[in-house]
Amino acid sequence: MRLLIIRHGDPDYAVDSLTEKGRREAEFLAERMAKEKIDAFYVSPLGRARDTAAYTLNAMHAQGKTLGWLREFHAPIWDKAAKKIRGPWDLLPSFYTVNEDFYDVHRWADTDFMRGGLRLKSEYSRVCKGLDKVLRQHGYARHGNYYKALSPNMNTLAFFCHFGVECVMLSHLLHVSPVVLWQGFCAAPTSVTTLYTEEREEGIAVFRCSAFGDISHLYAHGEPPAFAARFCEMYANENERH
Repeated sequence: MRLLIIRHGDPDYAVDSLTEKGRREAEFLAERMAKEKIDAFYVSPLGRARDTAAYTLNAMHAQGKTLGWLREFHAPIWDKAAKKIRGPWDLLPSFYTVNEDFYDVHRWADTDFMRGGLRLKSEYSRVCKGLDKVLRQHGYARHGNYYKALSPNMNTLAFFCHFGVECVMLSHLLHVSPVVLWQGFCAAPTSVTTLYTEEREEGIAVFRCSAFGDISHLYAHGEPPAFAARFCEMYANENERH
């Protein structure tokens, strides 16, 4: 089985939709997706993801199923030092790089900082359980750190969602701390991340990532990637987000 995890287009967060650039990106994505054989579409309930998916669904005369757990990962944390609310992915390097527990798939959520998010563990579990429910419906049942291939297949599932929740999905599938993914990876708007199952032993399937954050559909049209989710390359650059 193949999974396509797709981030929404360049966002207009003020109205939870897409910018004009985001709409161009979604059009180019739809052109690419229309060449694929996709067996099921799953969509976040948030506007920017729904609006992105609409271009592909219209192009392919298909329908998507809205799943609440695909919305952007929402687990606000009270940062006592900064005296403000922040997301679990919004960490400065001088803070997270000195705590080895952030890098551990089992201990990251039990750090003092992450425990400041009252819903963090439950939200993480909700995403993992939601993903596993979909996979079981398509023939793969979670068993410890692998999946039982109950009905092995070569279907393709497409998920239109958000960068934060994408990292949680990858964390669950690949057994990696989401902090490593939130801080060390960046999926540009309308990027496509691809995972396949491998069943090297009969009945035992694991997921492997063959492409992360692919935006070749943008390059094919000369469209530069949006800056959303990135931060400044150089601190001295005042025109980029710090």
